[in-house]
Amino acid sequence: MGNAEEERALREQRLGPVVRRRHQMRPETTDQRLLDTQGATHWVHEDPFRVMRIQSEFVEGFGTLAELGRAISVFGSARTPEGSPEYEAGVRIGRALAEAGFGVITGGGPGAMEAANRGATEAGGVSVGLGIELPYEQGLNPYVDIGVNFRYFFVRKTMFVKYAQGFVVLPGGLGTLDECFEALTLVQTKKVTRFPIVLFGSAYWKGLVDWLTNTLIAEGKASPQDLELFHLTDDIDEVIDLVTKESGP
Repeated sequence: MGNAEEERALREQRLGPVVRRRHQMRPETTDQRLLDTQGATHWVHEDPFRVMRIQSEFVEGFGTLAELGRAISVFGSARTPEGSPEYEAGVRIGRALAEAGFGVITGGGPGAMEAANRGATEAGGVSVGLGIELPYEQGLNPYVDIGVNFRYFFVRKTMFVKYAQGFVVLPGGLGTLDECFEALTLVQTKKVTRFPIVLFGSAYWKGLVDWLTNTLIAEGKASPQDLELFHLTDDIDEVIDLVTKESGP
């Protein structure tokens, strides 16, 4: 090796895809910087690092659910007590969905979510729980076969929509209403391909439907055809018929 080649070799540093020469070379290696435990730690609480966490949640969710197959997201209250008529309806709906060839996706918590997961599991179907980090720890219910825990609500909501062919909404609270209206909005604005949204429990949902009709639509805040975005029923067989018919093969 001649003097010119030796000098070039000494003055060139390869750091992954980056080449640095002469005075732009750095004294440390990439691994050294990675493994160095000293230095400021505030960066783990800043937005650029949060972006990486968000990305990792999408990757984990997509990777876990990509081969799920046909599935229905079932929403409902975490406060629904075991043994109540609403809980038993959730079990029957989960079982019927599994027997119809659908996986069942819930928020993975207790109450109505546990009921739907339980019915799916007891019928030998695929039972999925998408948990969320909350100030009070719930954990995934024991009937979840595939569970993913999320930090961010919007990532979790994407999974509910992306991997479901329809929604079944059991009686629930603010979280259930949030998920229900988000689904209605996505279908109304054609952000997603139309899929069935079934509200189960006419006595529970009647007040909401009346408000939509007599206030929201009556005052021109929505169109009469928006009432066609969802179905209201008390019949579990009709739930299965609706999600099967509208979600396609």
